Amino acid sequence: MARMNVRQMWAAKLAGGPVSAPKAMPSRTAGAGLQAAFSLQRTPFAGAVLGIDPSLRGTGLALIEFSQARQPVLLKCRTVKIPASRPMSYALGEIHRAVAAFLADYTVRHVALEQTIFVQNFQTAQILGAARGAAISAAALGGMEIFEYAPLRVKQAVTGAGRASKEQMARTVMSMLGHGSVLASDEADAAGVALCHAFTWRE
Repeated sequence: MARMNVRQMWAAKLAGGPVSAPKAMPSRTAGAGLQAAFSLQRTPFAGAVLGIDPSLRGTGLALIEFSQARQPVLLKCRTVKIPASRPMSYALGEIHRAVAAFLADYTVRHVALEQTIFVQNFQTAQILGAARGAAISAAALGGMEIFEYAPLRVKQAVTGAGRASKEQMARTVMSMLGHGSVLASDEADAAGVALCHAFTWRE
């Protein structure tokens, strides 16, 4: 069987056909991560996932729709940028408002967030925790199911390599979405979380 690229693998899987190894790629690539996700998943995920990469001054949001009939579609993305001159209370309110707006404007099935990585600085951990809390509270008040994923798991599911760079993650995410323009860093991270959820979720 001829080897396929990532997009061809996605199309073949959705059509119910056989999926070969990715074209001209070693095992630790985006194709490997995609193929591993397909082999583990019982039922392909269908519906919209709001991916969130929480940060006090630059929370990334990406809403991706998944269907058995086509590759994932990026419906909307945004970075909630808050100037350093504004207080934390204002930033948390804006994060909450942005997440609530996504949920009000679209039919979202699940919300997926990236877990906070270990940080030695207590103040940094406190700030990240507050940003996560603002996003989670908005999703919870919207009646959403909320899932959390470690950064290592997100990278493994999307690229096949748990130590992939941010640049490699962004390129892989845009390739999977067929996105022509470059996504902002925080938005690409949020999209990666949404993809990880859809690829690894088991009903």
